Amino acid sequence: MNFQRYENVEKFASRVTPFLEENEDKFSLFLGVLERIKAGDYKNPYMATIEEKGELLAIFQMTPPHPFNIIFVDEDQLTTCTDLCITELVNHSIQVESIISVKEWAVLFAQKWQEKTGGKYSLLMDQGLYRLDQVEESLEMSPGTWRYATAIDALLIEKWYSQFEQEAGLASTAPVEIRKRVKTMLDGKEVFLWEDQGEVVSMMKKSRPTAHGVTVGLVFTPAEKRRKGYGRTMVAAVSKELLREFEFCVLYTDMLNPTSNKIYQEIGYQKLIDSVHLKLETI
Repeated sequence: MNFQRYENVEKFASRVTPFLEENEDKFSLFLGVLERIKAGDYKNPYMATIEEKGELLAIFQMTPPHPFNIIFVDEDQLTTCTDLCITELVNHSIQVESIISVKEWAVLFAQKWQEKTGGKYSLLMDQGLYRLDQVEESLEMSPGTWRYATAIDALLIEKWYSQFEQEAGLASTAPVEIRKRVKTMLDGKEVFLWEDQGEVVSMMKKSRPTAHGVTVGLVFTPAEKRRKGYGRTMVAAVSKELLREFEFCVLYTDMLNPTSNKIYQEIGYQKLIDSVHLKLETI
């Protein structure tokens, strides 16, 4: 069994992409980030595989400070691959602050990490990954229309971005970094807004396009505009628009929020897998 770290993203991509594309919806996060690495959007990415006799057993990817993404190709080798990966990370002093993966895989990895390092792990987000192929046509829609966000919306989006992080329990991003991210999103026409009678009442964004799919995220409606169906209506309407270009949409939900999970299912999103984001702490 061989642990192979890659410095060249093209070589890494050529090795792992065929498997990832067979599971394009399930591993859309990994694929989307890989495309951004290839585009030069991340510096010093961590890319590695575990192989045996030419067979791919596991795939790993990290773009600090973002989580370590883990995929196991051969689940029969789950424990052995986990042990080998953790040994490599520890021996080469690779700092991993958090991990994200299929729930079963991530929990096993975190438990093994705890045994190996004496550190601790904790839950950051208990997630469900959902896929949409067709919007439910009978869905009741709230008043208003969607539009692409533009530079004149930047300050509002920056404010809502910060509020989204707070409500989701995510680490707060510095205002200057939020400003950069919002500009990038606006330049890429990634942000959508819902307007009712000229007032912007909700937002969402698209990200990480793959060969056949796209991710929906950053769905946010300010507290004073909730319980009017704006978020659900916007996600339904924009997802339908995205399906003109892509075969499917995916999104991650907070499994501890039954309301949002119910809303997405009403739109037509169907659960693919349980996913989890875990924080790792070393002594």
